[in-house]
Amino acid sequence: MQDNIAFNPDLLRPQFPALQQTLSGRPVIYLDGPGGTQTPERVIDAMAGYLRAGGSNLGGPFLTSERSEVVMAAGRRAMAAFYNARPEEIVFGQNMTSLTFSLSRALAQRWQPGDEIVLTRLDHDANISPWLLAAKERGVTVRWLDFHPADTSLALEELPALLNERTQLLAITHASNAVGTIPDVARAVRLAHEVGALVYVDAVHAAPHQLIDVQALACDFLVSSAYKYFGPHTGILYGRYRLLEELPAFKVRPSPPEPPEKWETGTQSFESIAGVAAAIDYLASLGPGEGSLRERLARAMASVKAYEMGLSARFLQGAAAIPGLRVYGITDVERLDERTPTFAVSLEGYSAGEVAAALGRQGIFVWSGHYYAVAVMERLGLLEQGGLVRIGFVHYNTPAEVDAVLTALRNLAE
Repeated sequence: MQDNIAFNPDLLRPQFPALQQTLSGRPVIYLDGPGGTQTPERVIDAMAGYLRAGGSNLGGPFLTSERSEVVMAAGRRAMAAFYNARPEEIVFGQNMTSLTFSLSRALAQRWQPGDEIVLTRLDHDANISPWLLAAKERGVTVRWLDFHPADTSLALEELPALLNERTQLLAITHASNAVGTIPDVARAVRLAHEVGALVYVDAVHAAPHQLIDVQALACDFLVSSAYKYFGPHTGILYGRYRLLEELPAFKVRPSPPEPPEKWETGTQSFESIAGVAAAIDYLASLGPGEGSLRERLARAMASVKAYEMGLSARFLQGAAAIPGLRVYGITDVERLDERTPTFAVSLEGYSAGEVAAALGRQGIFVWSGHYYAVAVMERLGLLEQGGLVRIGFVHYNTPAEVDAVLTALRNLAE
């Protein structure tokens, strides 16, 4: 079995304090990355450094306030490079969910009874419930884009029939946090724009695994959470500047009337934003060579994706030999570029919770349930049965850790 040898996680794992932990003398294996990744020292140092040096709110004529201004500017530049956007199109918030609720309220002010929106059954509920609530409030019809249960690929061939001149919005995932599917978002955006609809992209699960490019996608909004890519618990929204400028923000009167600040309600977590910039710096450090931050990020994410595809192939080939183990989603190793290294599985004779608990006792941390992908589990007919076990790899995981979880699953099966 071939693994990508150009990327060596053993060289970077010492940067992550959490990866050095043990449980009953065994190394802990973090396969819960889709629910939140661990953080490297530079992120921890950046956050602690801001707090140690003293911080103040924005707008003060003194050093600590100026320091916060510098942190905000650096954070916007870092995320602009990460998304391939402009710094003034970067909005920080508590998390992806809060930002999506905020935008849904603003966008819904434009909707009229009889208008329509399109949601997908592949999405995390944070890109579903805010829009459902807004649609109900405004008397807007919700149409659903399905996925194919056999391989969990999004049924984009059905999208044109769902779109028309009344469609105001398409909300779509860049990658499924439940089953790992990566839809063709650029194609979906083109189709939605042909009828004048806006497109809101949830890139939370995609961001640690592939290069994000809002220009290539041509989307109107895109949002992610830094704690999914080795940073702190902070959400970051990209919005097309014209839209951020035109849309009404629900804000207090003294806050700035211009974007992006008009969308940042209350005092931001400056220490977290310092951590966001450090997380982007960490990711860029994985890209060999010189160049701009964006160029280094592009090389880094290409290397990460290639390495993670090797982990995926290793897992799928091993899983196929375990009796009673079913992997949901794309399992063809020739289609690994269509999925992330996140796998939803079931094991005959066990509930999802029992499998996760058994692995947890061995120091292998995985999730079970629906992981807020409620629509996915409903469509698969598994919501009432307790959902599935989710095993997720990121670039700090190793082939040995893939083998360890396969061995643990095989032992349970036997």
